[in-house]
Amino acid sequence: MRVHILNMHSIFKIKIKLWVTKMLYKKNSEKILSKELFKNPTSEYRGTPFWAWNDYLTKDELSRQIEIFNEMGLGGFHMHVRTGLKNQYLSEEFMGLVKHCVEKAKDEKMLAWLYDEDRWPSGAAGGLVTKDERYRARCLLFTTEKDGEVTENNDSRAEGGRTGNGKLIACYDVILDKDGYLESYKRINEEDEAKGTKWYALLEIHGKSSWYNDQAYLDTLSVEAVKKFVEVTHEKYKETVGNEFDKTVPAIFTDEPQFTRKQVFDNSFDTDDVCMPWTDSVEELYKKTYGADILDTLPEIFWDLKNSKVSLHRYRYHDFIAELFANAFADTVGNWCGENNIALTGHMMEEPSLESQTAALGEAMRSYRSFQLPGIDMLCNWREFTTAKQAQSAVHQFGYEGILSELYGVTGWDCDFRTYKYQGDWQAALGITVRVPHLSWYAMAGEAKRDYPASISYQSPWYKEYSAVEDHFARVNTALTRGKPIVKVGVIHPVESFWLHWGPNDKSAVFRDSCDEKFQQLTEWLIEGSIDFNFISESLFPTLCNKGSNPLKVGQMEYDAIVVPACETLRSTTLDRLEEFKKNGGKLIFLGAAPKYCDAVESNRGKELYENSVSVEYSQAAVLTALDENRTVTLRFANGNLTDNLLYQLRQDNTCKWLFVAHSKEPHNKDTDKGRDVKIAVEGEYIVTVFDTQNGNEYPADVTYINGKTVINEHIYGYDSFLYKLEDGKKESATQKVARKEEFFDAPYYVDYTLSEENALLLDMAEYKLESDEEFSKKEEILRLDNILRERLGLRERGGAVVQPWVYGEKAPITKVTLKYTFHSEIDYIGAYLALEDADKAEIIFNGNPVKNEVVDNFVDISLLKVKLPDIVKGTNILLVTYPFGESANLESMYILGDFGVRVMGREATIIPLPEKLYFGDIVNQGLPFFGGNITYKIPVSVKNNHLEVCTSFYRGALVTASLDKKEFGKIIYPPYRAKTDAENGEHILSLKLYTNRFNSFGSVHLLDKMERWQGPDSWRSRGNRWSYEYIFKRTGILKTPVISC
Repeated sequence: MRVHILNMHSIFKIKIKLWVTKMLYKKNSEKILSKELFKNPTSEYRGTPFWAWNDYLTKDELSRQIEIFNEMGLGGFHMHVRTGLKNQYLSEEFMGLVKHCVEKAKDEKMLAWLYDEDRWPSGAAGGLVTKDERYRARCLLFTTEKDGEVTENNDSRAEGGRTGNGKLIACYDVILDKDGYLESYKRINEEDEAKGTKWYALLEIHGKSSWYNDQAYLDTLSVEAVKKFVEVTHEKYKETVGNEFDKTVPAIFTDEPQFTRKQVFDNSFDTDDVCMPWTDSVEELYKKTYGADILDTLPEIFWDLKNSKVSLHRYRYHDFIAELFANAFADTVGNWCGENNIALTGHMMEEPSLESQTAALGEAMRSYRSFQLPGIDMLCNWREFTTAKQAQSAVHQFGYEGILSELYGVTGWDCDFRTYKYQGDWQAALGITVRVPHLSWYAMAGEAKRDYPASISYQSPWYKEYSAVEDHFARVNTALTRGKPIVKVGVIHPVESFWLHWGPNDKSAVFRDSCDEKFQQLTEWLIEGSIDFNFISESLFPTLCNKGSNPLKVGQMEYDAIVVPACETLRSTTLDRLEEFKKNGGKLIFLGAAPKYCDAVESNRGKELYENSVSVEYSQAAVLTALDENRTVTLRFANGNLTDNLLYQLRQDNTCKWLFVAHSKEPHNKDTDKGRDVKIAVEGEYIVTVFDTQNGNEYPADVTYINGKTVINEHIYGYDSFLYKLEDGKKESATQKVARKEEFFDAPYYVDYTLSEENALLLDMAEYKLESDEEFSKKEEILRLDNILRERLGLRERGGAVVQPWVYGEKAPITKVTLKYTFHSEIDYIGAYLALEDADKAEIIFNGNPVKNEVVDNFVDISLLKVKLPDIVKGTNILLVTYPFGESANLESMYILGDFGVRVMGREATIIPLPEKLYFGDIVNQGLPFFGGNITYKIPVSVKNNHLEVCTSFYRGALVTASLDKKEFGKIIYPPYRAKTDAENGEHILSLKLYTNRFNSFGSVHLLDKMERWQGPDSWRSRGNRWSYEYIFKRTGILKTPVISC
């Protein structure tokens, strides 16, 4: 792509000049990190969640929730439109709300981050841009049928398909040999007969999709289309809050931009349709770049050549599309941001594997050139080292000041603080500085409550304790945003060799899988083998590296050793620099076989360089041994073995260094973690200070000095992380205090307790009838019931991909539906409430008595409203609720609230007396199956030695706080699960407050698949053997009697 890339580089240099002026962390210009800033970090170092704008928004409620974010220790918020928004997107009203939130953030000394789309992926502006067909995504449809059945796609992945508007651009006569390899092909006219199989290449424009509000995704390969997106979206934000860019408004988030997803044949002889990314200008630009007609060799994109021959044309296509995409989207948007003094941040679509990024992006790292603050997406408690390393590498090389991560998404209501810390810790070690917790809901109405919980906001019972998580990471950030990273090893990114194998699964999948496996393995071997490294993108290499000096200077980084990981092809520009690097005495290591190709053409250059360098087998032992002398930090267990569950980041900050060590894996059993002794060896002799990120204190580390190295000795538990400041010099460790010998005993196992809110009886299965029906239909779960009615009435089903309410407004109901809930009670009970949505529209009758739907309060969320019920009677109780029903209706679960107990047997729930005491164990079986508030266990203790310590190692909830006589003295979150305090001798009440979660009250309690990690809208609508009418609860409570020393 010589011509095209050279044109891009002339633009690129201008952007670099603009971008390096950005400073999110302005306080880092101070020569040293102040004790005050470390102890009390300001907003820029704190998390800034996705704030789901998902209902009708008001200024008063927005202000209230911003104050809650501040109370939670968050530093700001991303104003992110999600499913449910009723205010018209990008309207004058909407922009007024944005401006209001920016002003409120400024008053609160917080940051207001913009988001560039209605839902995601970025580009269509909620369909406002793609109403014009000129700007809609395109694809190349390769098919044996010129006319065929139209396909539909209603999710966020930009899948191509037949839309019925295809324009013929070429025909082919394709002949495969008996094994399915490409024997021959030629272009033919439309009316010509084919000797083999006749294939048509059609240019298709994406059709309408409910996900894009009955429009389509953007043509992200078209500069003109992306400029229109910027005009509609970014210019609007500039007009409204541009005066706060690089002040209160630091950045604008772009989410999962992508092109039409690349496809392959399952089997070579298949004749199914296959789609590839395309746009109107492909033929013209390809010809300018390569001097060739891309249509002449198009079949080589789809089928493998005989005798394992590499297709130059396939390689060029993938490189060309990757460049077209980076140029059109990232460069266009990033350039606008650079010119307007605001950072472009966010993340690309599916970055982790060679397969996923080839399919959606071509190459992830290429687009980072245009992000002032590159980001990643980390969902489901997944551990994607490759994703983080790619972004971190670009940030290091371009000299950007940080990396953003959208994290905690899709982890479900029951994800606890331990996992939040683990996820954040390993990402911090890999360079993440801007944490974007996913997700903080404005409201829970309708579909919004299934929009990938938990809600990290006021709906979660632990929200007032969340600052314990944020304070830790903010303190980590005050150090790890300073100075410059110390990384001595570079690794050539192998994605371009992967492109060679983008062919039918029966021929190429085994090669693709092998490439991806090696990619993942090498990343983990190095990271967990305590050898930090950066990837080097071949497409960015010429811009970042003028010549092959030793050490190899790539942008802002210098590498002593370069690893080439079984790359089959290397660019000539890469070989130029590696040859010169080796000539100048650089350490060049080849893993596996020598490269066979240069720019996807057979060449001996790679082999010759291979033979003149270090070459080792592709194994963990071989690569770690080859790089042993390039270590700056080495992490070992006390027995001498390299650790396999730790990683680190080392930075030079003026005259000191910062070292952060964290876990790369969660403990195998988090309830019984005993920790391990670890020795952290750093090249050089240093005075080491521990900066305690849990409380903001500082103290000397336990160190020894061996052969010019500083060895830090630690006992590390499974969720520990450590931040060390290293200053030149030596200081022997002080004599360690001898631990006091203590005797522990079990607390009483059956104790008094209090609840933070009313208990709940979930009503989610009802008989039902429309106003035209005479009889009720049999009982059905509420969301299934809703689907049945919609199918019957010819209405669209609800789900995660519904058209946004702001698009068409609220549609008038067409009928009424009556829901009949029958439940039994073993007690008479006075003072119950009904919590339901749309209370003002409901007609309520309870046990034959009309109920005034006067709202007295809300329950958990602003959309779930409480009305007072008549008395519950011993025996059978019947609740009738009638709603208007139509396309805009939301039939949702309801709750009976009160100070009673609930017993569940299978799918039936009965009201019973509230238990007088609780035992330590699962509260589901103690009358609290649907309870989602907090529980305080009250334990009588007798202090004898002016000291009390409690250990609570087995709990299911977010965290436990410990108080003595109502005065809190500790938070019990992580191993060894202890809290201690001084106390006067005598009788006291020890209170252990368990902060639970909302899973058993609002989660997917009919999802039978307990191993499901993707907690999204479909989890509530499972089918077949994944569905259960019987309730499937999560264990909740302090599950083991605490152990006490006093």
